[in-house]
Amino acid sequence: MSLRLLLVVMGIALVHVLQSAAAEPTQTPRLPQSVADIRNAILAAAQSGNIDELKVAFDMSGTLPDIGVPAADDPIKALKAKSADGQGHEILAALIELLNMPPAVQPFGRDIENNLVYVWPYLTERPLDRLTPSEDVDLHRLVSPVKAAEMHKKNRWMWWCVVITADGNWLMFKHMD
Repeated sequence: MSLRLLLVVMGIALVHVLQSAAAEPTQTPRLPQSVADIRNAILAAAQSGNIDELKVAFDMSGTLPDIGVPAADDPIKALKAKSADGQGHEILAALIELLNMPPAVQPFGRDIENNLVYVWPYLTERPLDRLTPSEDVDLHRLVSPVKAAEMHKKNRWMWWCVVITADGNWLMFKHMD
């Protein structure tokens, strides 16, 4: 094999390795069964088109997630009020879009077996000023161009976020303003 051909092959291999490394943050991690179960329950509720179906996911989790409203006695009513359409369809659409993205996986707490949290979308944990082109496309899948520009300018996540603990507790679903 000639030196020139060897250098070309090595260059192609290096590009492939670098592209794979850049893509790693958006790779979908393998979810523990308890996380997959609650994620699937939330998705099923959202895809039903009836926000009241989220009660099944709340019951499955065992606790109500933090929805950003202090002491919300009726989280479904609070989510409907946050939704522009008043019925919660906007909220359900956001949940579907979020949970169809890969999550970020972060350490949390001291429990050796359940010390991870899964945060949707993974973009919440990425520096917005250093997104790859494909990550920026993911951002634009979730928010309007105006909102994406605002988030880039402030270099922080400013939209919905879902957090589920490794043991299947739906910890949070709120708008990060």
